[in-house]
Amino acid sequence: MSRVGKVLVPVPEGVNINLSGEKIVVSGKLGSLSMDILSGIAVNVENKSIKVTPTNENAKNAKAIWGLTTRCINNMVIGVSSGFEKKLDIVGVGYKAAVEGKYLTLNLGFSHEIKMEIPQGITVKAIKPTQLSVFGHDKQQVGRIASMIRGLRKPEPYKGKGIKYENERIIRKEGKKK
Repeated sequence: MSRVGKVLVPVPEGVNINLSGEKIVVSGKLGSLSMDILSGIAVNVENKSIKVTPTNENAKNAKAIWGLTTRCINNMVIGVSSGFEKKLDIVGVGYKAAVEGKYLTLNLGFSHEIKMEIPQGITVKAIKPTQLSVFGHDKQQVGRIASMIRGLRKPEPYKGKGIKYENERIIRKEGKKK
């Protein structure tokens, strides 16, 4: 038995679940998401909850696919009802960010500023010039965009300069000694 897979996924008010063959569509106030259901998995909607079960528990990777499908459906339900947010901190003298329409402009100590187009379905806000908020209803896309922004200037261990997640702890190193 999969501990993750056997947990029922609660469906809050305002979220609609549509099962059609091998596809599940979850829609809510923030948008809609869809996912193809892998073979060997059965999905049932019962009394404001979603139950995911394997059709063959003896299959080689049945537990893994069962748990994965349950968590993906749970993330879809949470995403369309309340959304996901990642916050990024920008550390460094002269490092700053600004949002201008569909573009994110970053000054990260390079000889030029970096302009990045914000994809549809994602909202990026500059809370302060040194703090960004990435918000959206798709958890994978929010994490991917936040990772792309962080990858432009990863935090370095000597002075801690760069872009880091809000709750990320950078292990500092001691510099050279005379």
